[in-house]
Amino acid sequence: MSSLRATFTLSFAAVAAAVTVLVGFLSYDAAARLVRVDQQTVFAGVVQDLQVEVREQVLEPGDFAQSDPGHAGALDKIVRPSRTDVQVLGPGGAVVDRGHPALPVAAVDRQAADASAAGTLAEHKEVEVGGNWYRVATVALGGGRGAVQVAQEFSDTEDLLNELQQRTVLLVAAVVIASGLFGWWLARRITRRLVRLAGAAEDVARTGRLGIQVPVAGYDEVARLGRSFDRMLGRLAQSEEDQRRLVQDAGHELRTPLTSLRTNISMLRRIDELPPAAREELVADLALESRELTDLVNELVALAAGRSDTEPVRRVDLGELAEDVAVVARRRSGRDIVVRVSGDVEVDGRPTALQRAVSNLVENAVKFDRGGEAVIEVVVAGGLAGAGGVRVEVLDRGPGIGEGDLERVFDRFYRAADARSLPGSGLGLSIVREVAAGHGGVPFAYRRDGGGVVIGFTVGGEDGEGAGGGG
Repeated sequence: MSSLRATFTLSFAAVAAAVTVLVGFLSYDAAARLVRVDQQTVFAGVVQDLQVEVREQVLEPGDFAQSDPGHAGALDKIVRPSRTDVQVLGPGGAVVDRGHPALPVAAVDRQAADASAAGTLAEHKEVEVGGNWYRVATVALGGGRGAVQVAQEFSDTEDLLNELQQRTVLLVAAVVIASGLFGWWLARRITRRLVRLAGAAEDVARTGRLGIQVPVAGYDEVARLGRSFDRMLGRLAQSEEDQRRLVQDAGHELRTPLTSLRTNISMLRRIDELPPAAREELVADLALESRELTDLVNELVALAAGRSDTEPVRRVDLGELAEDVAVVARRRSGRDIVVRVSGDVEVDGRPTALQRAVSNLVENAVKFDRGGEAVIEVVVAGGLAGAGGVRVEVLDRGPGIGEGDLERVFDRFYRAADARSLPGSGLGLSIVREVAAGHGGVPFAYRRDGGGVVIGFTVGGEDGEGAGGGG
């Protein structure tokens, strides 16, 4: 989790640094370009105005002399708007009026001073004078009368831009450091709950205890993850508890038939000493115990699979499924079993599991209705509670179920006192409950008027109405 926090911090700082550097660079570049272009434009305008003036008038070097304080002519037009330095050259390039500072006179400047055409231009883009840098232009007066040198200092502007650049770099560095600290604080705040959640997961992995309290706060994605993890741990804990109870109950229930089998097997050693009737009883008892053990193991496997059944869900017609179960039950038991269907009884479910549940209900009715004369009814009704659910119930005329047993008939291995002498594992109705829960329904059982019992379950659309007892 520390690496995640570091990743958040570095990512936030990197993005902030990239944005700051980009904005700083673009701002500095725009400002520097604007200042430089503005200075060059002003200087070019001064030179152009000077060229126009010397072409329109016949001017002498003395007209630009700075030593004449009362002269407000051509010199003022150059110096005042542009703050430029002016130096006047006479014929042959001789300095008539020195500038401040004095400007160097090169060969091209002398040629301009001797030029016959007024406005002839000689330019120097970079000239060092007294440690400062200037751009210099020499404009000929024409007729070999001399020339005027105009200079503009730009080194002070570059110094200003360099200072601006340094300040921009310092600002960028400060923003990067601040964004790094803020990113670290934000990453710590964001990952704090993830750290606690990871700690809870590590505790579960280390100790194997599923009852660890998972810290959950807020409503964002981290909170949703925490709640989902907490629910997952709860389900795992419940599954572990169900598995433990199943193993304990299974061990208890398996102990009786295994003990009986061991006793009968030990009797086989003296089978020759037993009378024929005792031999037949022993063999029949062995066959019964082995069959009971087989049924118990099969139902344990079916119950252990429970809701983890991987059978795909598809559309199932519970009316047809109940009729198929009834056909098999008639053939096995010879009993009269009637199926009644009403409404839309198609649901989305797992066919094998649903068939197992209905079969367990019918087998339960056959087993307890020992008279063999009454009709066993299988009722499948659709449109449960107006929500598209289906109700499946099996009605018999057996001895019924005591009031104290109605609430427990769906518990694993539970068998009423008057049913303990009958074959069975006590798991059939538990499987019915698991199947109903896996299909969004509930099981139900109630006593039937005139004797017998009604046991069934609902599939989907259940709001509690379907589990009520009837008369």
